[in-house]
Amino acid sequence: MPDILFVKAALPRAGALVLPLAEGFTLSGLAQEADAACGGAVARGLEAAGFKGRKGQSCTLWAPGGHLSRIVAVGLGGRPDAESARQAGGTALPLIASEPEATIAAEGLNAELTAALAFGARLRGYRFDKYRTREKPEDKPKLVRLSLASAEPAAAKAAFQPLSAVADGVSLTRDLVSEPPNVLYPEEMAERCRALEKLGVTVEILGPKELGRLGFGALLGVSMGSAREPRMVVMQWKGAAAEAQPVAFIGKGVTFDTGGISIKPAGGMEDMKYDMAGAGTVIGLMAALAGRKAKVNAVGLVGLVENMPSGTAQRPGDVVRSYSGQTIEVINTDAEGRLVLADVLWYARERFRPRFMVDLATLTGAIVVALGHEHAGMFSNDDALAQQLSAAGTATGEAVWRMPLGEAYDKLIKSDIADMKNVGGRPGGSISAAQFLQRFIDTREGHVAWAHLDIAGTAWATKDSALTPKGATAFGVRLLDRLVADHYEG
Repeated sequence: MPDILFVKAALPRAGALVLPLAEGFTLSGLAQEADAACGGAVARGLEAAGFKGRKGQSCTLWAPGGHLSRIVAVGLGGRPDAESARQAGGTALPLIASEPEATIAAEGLNAELTAALAFGARLRGYRFDKYRTREKPEDKPKLVRLSLASAEPAAAKAAFQPLSAVADGVSLTRDLVSEPPNVLYPEEMAERCRALEKLGVTVEILGPKELGRLGFGALLGVSMGSAREPRMVVMQWKGAAAEAQPVAFIGKGVTFDTGGISIKPAGGMEDMKYDMAGAGTVIGLMAALAGRKAKVNAVGLVGLVENMPSGTAQRPGDVVRSYSGQTIEVINTDAEGRLVLADVLWYARERFRPRFMVDLATLTGAIVVALGHEHAGMFSNDDALAQQLSAAGTATGEAVWRMPLGEAYDKLIKSDIADMKNVGGRPGGSISAAQFLQRFIDTREGHVAWAHLDIAGTAWATKDSALTPKGATAFGVRLLDRLVADHYEG
């Protein structure tokens, strides 16, 4: 990713120039200067290309003159806002990536929108290339410096600083989710959490002995078939007064999911390396909150296991006793994420007594059938928290859609021999999975606000988009950071 600089507005002497333009634009400022320097080529080129400034629209003018190698116009839409600016910055980045230097002409935008342009470019510029040994030089990005020409560069730089910390958290999550499973297994993922200590995060790692003493029978049952030992990591960021009640985020971290004895089909099984995306998001979120010094007490907990078939693996028909004391009949060993979350959710609730709990998990294929790849499924026992999450999703472009919960769905997981079974059948599969989780939230001891985000359809992208290159998306880091910033700081 190139260095990002905020400079006083001036027409660059070389490289690429990006012009963010709203619908109904007239060339002014640096755009007008560039047009004059290029002998009117900018106005003629945009008109010939039919560029209108619509959101997501772009137009590249090659070798326009005036010492510029290219000019890229990107649309801000009819009413420029932070989201359209992010999208414009992300849209522009791959169009200028082959240039060593580029400048975004942002002198007509305020500091917040200028920072959003830079944020979008940072998000889109992510690459995971550590295992590429024979990539051709022409296929590698060459951009080393991206300048944002602003009327108020100091203010824009200040506005970008917290966004840069969030981008760091997004990159961390994408790195974790992109790693191959032979490199990133529970022990290794837990050790990588220790890097957050440099940001001021307290990190505790619990191994199988500690988890056994606690009684994490559901989580340990999932790990029985693997040679890789399980871990639970507790991360605490203390940015508010010591007595302030924390907020809690819990992530499913199945570093590879074969399905266990209920083994998955071979086709596409390689994708199951990202069955730890919920945990990856929680780790990236904690890095983001600490990196921008969020004024909140936050705790992140991740349950890390590998789900493998072997002679010691958990079987369909087994009954396990969870940390809560509730017993679970295992009908399908491929419904393992909810078993991991069951113990971690109860532990988070019991130890931290948080203001709210949000868990994230690539939990069910059923949510992909229901919502595709455009929304994460949201299940909640609290209307206020659900509304806050929906608003944060709209603001960040990480959309969630609320799904139902109810007694009729809860009956689907009734077991004949235990307190519950871990699957409720194919109809409403994502809902019965959420009902299972809710049994480890709402108890006779009282209500705690909770939301479950099923990110199975949004954690991984099969094609590029404005803010996300193909691969790990880090869905949820920006969403939950915005939730905290808007409602739980101070």
